[in-house]
Amino acid sequence: MKQQRLELNYEVYEDISELPEADAALLREARGRTIQAYAPYSNFHVAAVARMHNGKIVVGTNQENASYPVGICAERVLLGSAANLYPGEPIDAVAVTYASKLAKSDHPISPCGMCRQTLAEFETRLHQPIRLILGGMEGKVLVFPSASNLLPFAFSGTELVS
Repeated sequence: MKQQRLELNYEVYEDISELPEADAALLREARGRTIQAYAPYSNFHVAAVARMHNGKIVVGTNQENASYPVGICAERVLLGSAANLYPGEPIDAVAVTYASKLAKSDHPISPCGMCRQTLAEFETRLHQPIRLILGGMEGKVLVFPSASNLLPFAFSGTELVS
């Protein structure tokens, strides 16, 4: 048996005021967009905002459905919109935040597994890492240099060909 070690590097900021201005602006935009989420069942409003390589901003919010599996996460709404609005254009950074009527939004949350997989594939597809800026409406902010950092053993298209 051989034992391996996996290391994850990311930045931790005490609050939004410590972020570089471009990242802080993206997170502020995401915080303001949580009101656009459709979350009548969970009351957990998520917004994801991307800064495209061309400087354009694209927004996604979670969209729930009474039939829970039919809903879609903010990150996947964002990626679908970005791919359609700006085909082939890489994403430089994505800020993800949330607001809840039931819990404090005072710490970062991470994308779900399905969104991590989709983010990793988007990076591979456009040959560029996506910086992830994760924070609540207040409190600490985590910044990952690449979305793939959150899914180190991602399933990829290379598994589908021999």
